Amino acid sequence: MDTTTASPQALRDRMVDRILSSQQLPPQVETALRRVERHRYVPDAPLTDAYDEKAVITHTFADGTHLSCASGPTIVAAMLTALDVRPGQRVLEIGAGTGYNAALLATLTGADGQVTTIDINADVTAAARRNLDDTGFPHVRVLTRDGADGAPEHGPFDRIIVTVGAWDIPQNWWDQLVPDGRLVLPLRWRGTTRAVALAKHDDHWKSDWVFLCGFVPMLGQPGEQKTLIHPDGLAALHHDLDQSIDADALHDVLDQEKSTVWSDVTVHGQEPFDRVWLHLSAVDDGTVRIEADQQAVTAGLCTPAIASRSPAVTKNGSLAYFAVQRASAPGRWQLGAIGHGPLGHHLATRIVDQIDAWDQDRTADPEILAFPTGAPIPSQTRGKVITKPEIRLVLRY
Repeated sequence: MDTTTASPQALRDRMVDRILSSQQLPPQVETALRRVERHRYVPDAPLTDAYDEKAVITHTFADGTHLSCASGPTIVAAMLTALDVRPGQRVLEIGAGTGYNAALLATLTGADGQVTTIDINADVTAAARRNLDDTGFPHVRVLTRDGADGAPEHGPFDRIIVTVGAWDIPQNWWDQLVPDGRLVLPLRWRGTTRAVALAKHDDHWKSDWVFLCGFVPMLGQPGEQKTLIHPDGLAALHHDLDQSIDADALHDVLDQEKSTVWSDVTVHGQEPFDRVWLHLSAVDDGTVRIEADQQAVTAGLCTPAIASRSPAVTKNGSLAYFAVQRASAPGRWQLGAIGHGPLGHHLATRIVDQIDAWDQDRTADPEILAFPTGAPIPSQTRGKVITKPEIRLVLRY
């Protein structure tokens, strides 16, 4: 197809066909994606960009940091599928974005349903309101407020979808969801983000879908911290509030003796290995994200598998991080870990143990339970507990 002369409908159909090549879509989601005019929600973007497989940035802070965007079509489709919206339902969206997702939700709920979308930024909601009005969705409710507050006056909701990266799950969302409702959100823990579908049970949420993703962080949830681990700021750790990270003990850890441990596990060049991170977070309290400046990588000071975001483990002033090297077999990479500090070799071995665990079933995701702070976790519940102010996660394989 010549995308320079293709019509919006042709580009939209091409977008949906591309999504279908990698995931199954329910008929109603496919129909909504073919019908709603995505390009009209990103009017400043070239037509081909509107239907390309990438996010379109629409609002930024003064420093250039991304404030709001239109998410990539594949993750939009995947989250809508996991949300399982039915005609006539009430749906709450946290993060209004361009209004495109709300239009898709309104198409799925139909004439008898209700969609409410919320954003904390007035410029974002003004643009979403304008886009929705211009494309035939004046009935979608757009509110300017903190998404953590929800919209109790318009609930209870059958479905809640969050389209910004949430570090915690506010009690308000639990209170405003019907007993058998579903919540789909990009949830951040231990330095990584996964889109998670949670079904509401008597006293907890339970996951039935987990998907790798990346989203603009939700404002007002400063739960992730950053600690520099090199005097010149060439590397840093990103960790959660509940983790005890000794910045003084780690500030020069990369200058300490290096210990490298390689597994027998290899991958081909395009094979994802992100689930190693999930295995680590389900067993090790010290799991964090390491970020290395290109200067540190070039100098060999810090060489994680992916410089900007790789899993690492830290304890008592020592550190180990996930690494790769070319394997002897053509086109393959060997997985391992590099440690620094007195416990560096031990921590690297712990990472390799989880590489081996991942290798047993490379597509397995953990089951995630989420208990509101006021709900006790039954003593027989198995799994690693991660504590946040309003929720406690339990991860288990």
